[in-house]
Amino acid sequence: MTLIKRAEFDPALSSFVANPNARQELSFSDGAEKSISAMGMKTAKQCVSKWDGYQVTSLTPLPGLAKELRISSLVYKDEGSRFGLGSFKALGGAYAVYQLLSRMITQATGIEGINSTDLKNGIYAEQIKDVTVSSATDGNHGRSVAWGAQQFGCNCVIYIHAEVSHGRLVALEEQGATVVRVDGNYDQSVHVCAEQSDSNGWHVVSDTSYEGYKEVPTNVMEGYSILASEIVDQVNLLPPTHVFVQGGVGGLAAAVNAAFWQAWETERPLFYIVEPDLAPCIYKSVEDQAPTNVDVETETIMAGLSCGEISLVAWDVLAQGANGAIVIPDSFVGPTMRLLAEGCANDTAIVAGESAVAGLAGLIVARGSETLSKLLQLDVNSRVVVIGSEGATDVDIYRQLVGELADKVLS
Repeated sequence: MTLIKRAEFDPALSSFVANPNARQELSFSDGAEKSISAMGMKTAKQCVSKWDGYQVTSLTPLPGLAKELRISSLVYKDEGSRFGLGSFKALGGAYAVYQLLSRMITQATGIEGINSTDLKNGIYAEQIKDVTVSSATDGNHGRSVAWGAQQFGCNCVIYIHAEVSHGRLVALEEQGATVVRVDGNYDQSVHVCAEQSDSNGWHVVSDTSYEGYKEVPTNVMEGYSILASEIVDQVNLLPPTHVFVQGGVGGLAAAVNAAFWQAWETERPLFYIVEPDLAPCIYKSVEDQAPTNVDVETETIMAGLSCGEISLVAWDVLAQGANGAIVIPDSFVGPTMRLLAEGCANDTAIVAGESAVAGLAGLIVARGSETLSKLLQLDVNSRVVVIGSEGATDVDIYRQLVGELADKVLS
């Protein structure tokens, strides 16, 4: 590699664990469908694709970077424009709010098949005027929940932890949410949200699941799967050989994994999850071969991935669907964001937020190590997809890491 500075992506600073339980030969019906169904994913796409502002986000080829990494092709799914909310999470939280309200209305009235258009147009305003949805967030998921609540006419309370930026707080308030800041980290904000919601009779719309709470997080994952189904259509008949997806609680990774599993069955790509070394709950779960929580003692710069507790419904998919996990340090983030902003060898310039680049950083560090490349089966014939999960969702943080305003990069 010449354009990529080796010192900025030192493989010695990363770690990889293979999943001994990965079952590439397993069919979707025998694997992921036990947790997230093909019908559920199809229903989500049929619903959300009718919403005002829905557009298929771009799958941007990066041939210059692919050549630099010595692979056949590289494409970047850019979620920065999704519904004007800046991230893929616009697909999940809002869809889960709709599904929650739909179930409540059906239970109260006996009316089946509540559609989102009627809900948005106020047909059921009387039934939901006193409903409050709540969530804990690092920013993007809460913004989607708040936007969904605003669209469908219910109330919303969002909990953020101590390290969430002021810019992301303001973005939540702009969607009509009441925002409560909690001392501690993301996982502590999740617990406070659950406790206070239970006390107040509010309805938690979380992107992470735990024992006894799986329906809503599954709806969130069904929403996320839409971006993967778009990729299936965009690559046409030739599936990728590898996918690198960021971790967090695992909802995005599991949704993409399940959608590709359903579309390509045993021909699906090898699937690797990349997460911060400061919040490696998926890495540890793969290592332990069981859901494993970690203590987040220092917040990672990858705010959306600063999660110590893996989602159980996500783990149900990833336990056999993921081929391994990589952890990377925060020092890889800025260089990867700048690499995309500058465009490698005349590639299209891309604005990627700090949580968007983990997958790409994992690929870069893997190709910088002959040993790791062999373990991940990466070579000159590899066709790789990475998920750009967010744009510049905090303009000040983006400018600090890239050295330019996002608007200037795009211009």
